[in-house]
Amino acid sequence: MNEKGEVIEIHAVRFVRTLRGPVERVWSYLTECGKLAAWFGEDGRIEPREGGTIWFMGGHIRGVVTAWKPCRRLAYTWNVFDPGESESRYPETYLTFELEPNGSDVNLTLFHLPVPERFSPQTRMGWHTFLDMLQAVVDGSEAESREVCMNRNAALYGVDLKNLAR
Repeated sequence: MNEKGEVIEIHAVRFVRTLRGPVERVWSYLTECGKLAAWFGEDGRIEPREGGTIWFMGGHIRGVVTAWKPCRRLAYTWNVFDPGESESRYPETYLTFELEPNGSDVNLTLFHLPVPERFSPQTRMGWHTFLDMLQAVVDGSEAESREVCMNRNAALYGVDLKNLAR
């Protein structure tokens, strides 16, 4: 046992995407329930304040808003629940979206951490899928179905969709 602090390494996922601006529009797709549905799925809601709750995918994902800086930074805890669970058996993780204007575009940076190593490929595949869909709707197009995007991105990350890590 060592009483001194130590540095540990954790796995994290990071994506950077350039989206069509203005930043207010991108922010609205990250935070407004009606617009979340276009890329993240129905039944998503965010209570718009620090300390507010998040509820996505019928309660499969639940958390608490830890940063609410309109048009700049949104962060919340990310807890995965299986049907009927009141306590998650998975580790709590943290999700952050940072927005930075870039001319008429917006640079969006997503951080998700810590990501247990066994979940890394499917976490990257999942966020790649959601960001593809977000990019489409922010650009004014209709997003491909989640299934189509997931199948394409599963191949990219070597994920077997019929045998996901649990």
